[in-house]
Amino acid sequence: MRRCFIFSAGTYYGLRERPRTGDLVLAADAGYLACRQAGVVPDLLLGDFDSMDQPEDFDRIRRMPVEKDDTDTMLAVKTGLEEGCGEFYLYGGTGGKRLDHTLANLQTLLYLRRHGARGYLYDNDFVWTAIENETLTVERTVEWGLLSVFCLGAPASGIDERGVQYPLTKASLTAEFPLGVSNHILEEKARITVRKGALLVGWELPPLGVVSEIK
Repeated sequence: MRRCFIFSAGTYYGLRERPRTGDLVLAADAGYLACRQAGVVPDLLLGDFDSMDQPEDFDRIRRMPVEKDDTDTMLAVKTGLEEGCGEFYLYGGTGGKRLDHTLANLQTLLYLRRHGARGYLYDNDFVWTAIENETLTVERTVEWGLLSVFCLGAPASGIDERGVQYPLTKASLTAEFPLGVSNHILEEKARITVRKGALLVGWELPPLGVVSEIK
């Protein structure tokens, strides 16, 4: 399965996994600066260049109008899907000065899932993904590692959470009450199941440069 790495213009917290030969690397507007910081050369730079000037020393550019329906990150996601990518790693998609773009990128994870792919959005020692009508297994890499689960959209039901401090069995989550925030992974692996609906799932990662000692 081809992988796509997308660098956006939010806060870049460091690279968790380096692209390999055959992976697609896309820079969304000022995400190009994060690429350079990571020592990664993108295959394509795309966006409307409202957050940085178009670089003169890079020629693989797709310039888009400022007035459009898609964010620059969504343009990169759609490009990756068109190229047949099935796994997406999003850096620089949180933080920064724009909470609205962080929320947009969290929603984009569900867009990816509904288009047959899975996305991972990296925050500061945290990673997020979306699941729908399925089970996700999360490995514990941090002692007492945080796990948060939120409803995305319509009420979700038939939810199980196993291997955690506060387990759930055939529970329901709604968008207006954050019951699933700040759980903790206790066992080697946590399992989150949703039988009907979509969930946003995030879990803690070890700080960059620290090797997990969890067995």
